[in-house]
Amino acid sequence: MIKVHHLNNSRSQRILWLLEELGLDYEIVPYQRDATTNLAPESLKKIHPLGKSPVITDGDKTVAESGAIVEYLIRTYGRDKMMPDEDSPDFLSHLHWMHYAEGSAMLPVMLSLYTMRLGEAAAPLLPRIESEVKNHFGYMNEALGERPFFVGRALTGADIQLTFTLEAAKSLGHLKDFANLERYLNEMHARPAYKRAEERGGRYDLGK
Repeated sequence: MIKVHHLNNSRSQRILWLLEELGLDYEIVPYQRDATTNLAPESLKKIHPLGKSPVITDGDKTVAESGAIVEYLIRTYGRDKMMPDEDSPDFLSHLHWMHYAEGSAMLPVMLSLYTMRLGEAAAPLLPRIESEVKNHFGYMNEALGERPFFVGRALTGADIQLTFTLEAAKSLGHLKDFANLERYLNEMHARPAYKRAEERGGRYDLGK
């Protein structure tokens, strides 16, 4: 049985969604953020030294980091679903978006999140952050266009990765100028598997 060590309002929600899309059985081991610090509890360190979520256990295997978990689950249980073949023209695009989601795209999001707590002290950084938001989310908005998915004609691991990035950006007000991304996010949220993951995972609100 796959166990998802699931922290509320975190990246582990995307893992529940992936498991629902793949139709796999899994168990949720829930964790709650500290009400004061909003950090994960120390008990997560018993599963992985970093004490971060998501982490999954699958038999005697422990896998941490969203991208690694997404790729592991698709390669192990996807049965050729949700990832292009390596000889496919879409393979490099999928590879790019899988890494971009938690690489370049998340940097302005995280900077926004942290500088919000600095008040006026953050003023010198804001123009640079705003520039990077326009750069990266403008890039994604144009690359997506009117297509339903970032890669090919069906949902892939790249969409699982990117959706969290867009959810985090929206919670900070960064998507209002990017209509393609807003439309895409609404469509991902409307998927039956996404809704099932929400039901199982509990309240999910990155604005809290």
